[in-house]
Amino acid sequence: MLFDRLKRFSLVLEGAEGDAAVAFSPGQAVSGRVVLELAAAARLGTLRLRAMGAARVHWTESRSAGSSTAYTQSYSDQVEFLSHRDTLLAPPDNGEATVLQAGRHEFPFTFQLPETLATSFEGKYGSVRYWVKAKLHRPWSTVKKVKKEFTVIEPIDINTPVLLAPQAGAKEKLARAWYCNRGQVSVTAKIDRKGYTPGEVIPIFAEIDNCTNRVVVPKAAIIQTQTFVARGAKKQKKSVVTSIVGDSIAAGKREVWHGRALKIPPVGPSILQCRIIQVEYSLKVCVDIPGTSKLLLELPLVIGTIPLHPFGSRTSSVSSQYSVNLDWLSTIPEQPEAPPEYSAVVSSPGAEQSLAPPCRSELDGILEGPFFAYIQEFRFRPPPLYSEVDPNPPADNIRPRCMTC
Repeated sequence: MLFDRLKRFSLVLEGAEGDAAVAFSPGQAVSGRVVLELAAAARLGTLRLRAMGAARVHWTESRSAGSSTAYTQSYSDQVEFLSHRDTLLAPPDNGEATVLQAGRHEFPFTFQLPETLATSFEGKYGSVRYWVKAKLHRPWSTVKKVKKEFTVIEPIDINTPVLLAPQAGAKEKLARAWYCNRGQVSVTAKIDRKGYTPGEVIPIFAEIDNCTNRVVVPKAAIIQTQTFVARGAKKQKKSVVTSIVGDSIAAGKREVWHGRALKIPPVGPSILQCRIIQVEYSLKVCVDIPGTSKLLLELPLVIGTIPLHPFGSRTSSVSSQYSVNLDWLSTIPEQPEAPPEYSAVVSSPGAEQSLAPPCRSELDGILEGPFFAYIQEFRFRPPPLYSEVDPNPPADNIRPRCMTC
């Protein structure tokens, strides 16, 4: 029996360790091999390979029609990102089966991922999955299958002007209870940019004014919103990623956050370009007001995969064309030296000549670039010190002028 002869039928992706899923980026080549071990010689048919990647959503909603009739409405949709087929082992032209001897046989494969792919995702009402499947057809026997999933991560560079822009907002709410005005609560919040990566700390700058007669409590949280779309309908699921609680604010008092730290835990990146699945993040600053609803202020966030460049945007046209030598930064002392005395800079009339611009002939070996700027500092001697004595007194033979003439 072929079942006894087939000792191993597996699929291995390059870069994977054990059963862990290997991650790829859009546009990257995926390579691997199908491993077949036989205990004895066996007749085999066709060995086919298929790579697939798709986003799928599905949920149901119960609806009532009248007092006793109810029905269930189903919503589903699918978007295909990847479809690749390949034949690794084909029978001869005469139509007979291929005979493989006992031992280990490997069938390598390679295929290219498309340039645009959504990040792998698993949600309550949908998913984005990628996998490779191999099928071994055998004469007078069932088809043997093996499947291997892999992860795709769409790169999101936060070093772009849109994601580096600060985010700010303000909101206020009039607290009412039983038609009584209890005062107003206002909140103003700001973060330094829109894009972050997991593991970073978001410094929150906020100001909360409590003009009510109650004690209020400020909070901040990162919210993940999963949106699923199918047949024109939407289904959302919101969850709190992480949160912090501030100190209680007494009635008539104000609380100021000078960069309150909120660390981003390991979460999946934002999914913004998929038609049926979107994963979005936001920073919510809320104030719990006893006896009434909360005051909520929401600032948008984008969780990326490429962290912030230490010296600005990676997409800058200047930084992409020129490299800057920053070794001189390490030579700057922590405490700057005191400026020199003026007498040490200009001490004699001869110093004026030494401060004059150099001759063109002296600069022939120095000027290498197209631009040259010469800053003429201390070009002229400073005015004399202030004195009560007039250095140019009027002569005695000059008659004073009458101011009424």
